[in-house]
Amino acid sequence: MKAVIETCGKQYYVEEGTVLYLEKLDAEAGSEVIFDKVLMVNGVPGKPYLENVEVIGNVEKHGKTKKIIVFKYLPKKHHRKKQGHRQPYSKVVIKEIITK
Repeated sequence: MKAVIETCGKQYYVEEGTVLYLEKLDAEAGSEVIFDKVLMVNGVPGKPYLENVEVIGNVEKHGKTKKIIVFKYLPKKHHRKKQGHRQPYSKVVIKEIITK
């Protein structure tokens, strides 16, 4: 089965075994996460979401992405600001898609 889910303000096309790197979730590593905002399953769209459909995923780990450098400056003003940022993420593996 294939589905489109909405989480963290984004939409993802998933099926069993899909690996997702999402914005950091409030679940612990090794726990299950249930996505109930399902937009489509096997080509059948919802209005806007499908009822009685859930996608279950397993949180494998949490981490941070590679560092990006943010450099701001104002020309001719001697103003420079260098900053780094690492976005936290959660690695989720989709276990199953359940239709009730």
